[in-house]
Amino acid sequence: MTKSRLTLRQWVGWTGFGVVAVLTLAIAVWRGDILQAFLDPQVPFQTYTPPPAPDYASPDAWAMSEMRSPASGPAAVFFLHSTTFDGGRDWNGPIGDGEADRYLKRVVLPNYAGPFALAGAVSVPRYRQASLYTRLTAREDAREARSFAYRDVAAAFDVWIARHPTGPVVLAGVEQGGELLERLVREKVAGDPALRQRIVAAYLIDVVAPSVGVTPQLPACQKRMQTACLVGWSPVSEGNDGAASRRLRRALVWDKAGYLVYLDGREALCVNPITGAANDEQAAERLHAGATNATGLEWGVRPALLSREIAAKCQDGVLRHTEPRSESFKPTGSWTDRRKSRPYNLFYGDIESDVQRRLSSWSADTET
Repeated sequence: MTKSRLTLRQWVGWTGFGVVAVLTLAIAVWRGDILQAFLDPQVPFQTYTPPPAPDYASPDAWAMSEMRSPASGPAAVFFLHSTTFDGGRDWNGPIGDGEADRYLKRVVLPNYAGPFALAGAVSVPRYRQASLYTRLTAREDAREARSFAYRDVAAAFDVWIARHPTGPVVLAGVEQGGELLERLVREKVAGDPALRQRIVAAYLIDVVAPSVGVTPQLPACQKRMQTACLVGWSPVSEGNDGAASRRLRRALVWDKAGYLVYLDGREALCVNPITGAANDEQAAERLHAGATNATGLEWGVRPALLSREIAAKCQDGVLRHTEPRSESFKPTGSWTDRRKSRPYNLFYGDIESDVQRRLSSWSADTET
């Protein structure tokens, strides 16, 4: 009897252990799918009630408004931030979401808006951004949520440009912000000759955009001293051919009607941030102006830069770069954080130098 009970207990124990092992393995294998499912709003976008629209006459609608550093130049900088809202019940994030704002302030602004601080006064609108989930799927609901975010960006730009009727203008956006900026350039800038003359450059950071078709009036930058042009790239580490192929295959870009469609084999925009030129030449490590991990720094504190850290080359529509050696540039954070913009900037110094040189060139051309 005792032996039978012990056998039964052992059987139950081993069965329980097996169930736990299977569940653990399943979570490890399908963890991404499980977490992605939790981010799905589970409601069609057509019947979804979005958060209230921001009022760009109010300071609360701006993460930054006319922020200057002591050494800032004469440009007005309009910066569109990347995805900071995970999602869940909402397709589009409400203005002032605490967690999204904390990520914006701690990670995105110091790493990606920071390189533009020396150019001039930086303004960063909050907008009803499409959630992280919309970046992980190409379903129609997600595309509509991404398109919906453009309404706020266009409204913010109208208010901002009215406050800056003259002088040099720098436009910049990273990831989702870069995607929205591409459409903004086409719809708000390209058709305005007076405004085009004021554009120092437009920076589309960490975004796939078509090299032809954004706008002929603002072409890809061919050299560092050129103005009224686009600087854009999508970075992938060297040897990661799978990631490069997937990125281009899954990339969604705006068509002329304002819909997101697949890149579908078209050449992608790539301007090497190290050289400031759209070509396929390798930029050696010795030319690299500096990477940094500025996460957590207060605005106005210029981070230390690690120069000569990486080499980069535009290849097949993406920016292939060598892996940085410093531990400061390793992936960190939760599953969702790892799918947002990197918590460091490999080209901080290069962007900073690029915009300064183009601004100098713009000023010189204006004076002559």
